[in-house]
Amino acid sequence: MGAVAENFDIKALQKTWLAFDRVAHLRPIRNDEEYDRTVALMNNLLDIVGDDENHALSGLLDLVSELVEDYDADHFAIEASEPKEVLRYLIETRGLKQGDLADVVPQSNLSAILAGKRKISATLAGKLAKFFNISPAVFVPT
Repeated sequence: MGAVAENFDIKALQKTWLAFDRVAHLRPIRNDEEYDRTVALMNNLLDIVGDDENHALSGLLDLVSELVEDYDADHFAIEASEPKEVLRYLIETRGLKQGDLADVVPQSNLSAILAGKRKISATLAGKLAKFFNISPAVFVPT
């Protein structure tokens, strides 16, 4: 297999990067402040992109999500848990009742999720992550 030669317009890349960088300041995450900023960006992108893989920002959402997941894996590594157990833990440790999540997920759906009769969708994972201010990756089964 030979190397693929690509011709990049570095001057155009530099100009567009500077404009993008002023808005997003996207970097590898090295500390908690950068992590919080990147999670906030990810949550904003989730609000706009949702599950639309054809959205103009879906590639950026993928990239930002991978940065968050990598940081999570390196800094918050915990034994893998079922998404429903993570959700139950978050509800209990924050002193919430199921009704407190009514704006995020209907009570009947939440009960079904906690009972293991329903899975957490990617969209709901994003909404729950925003509600609890954590990475949506914790709601995705491994």
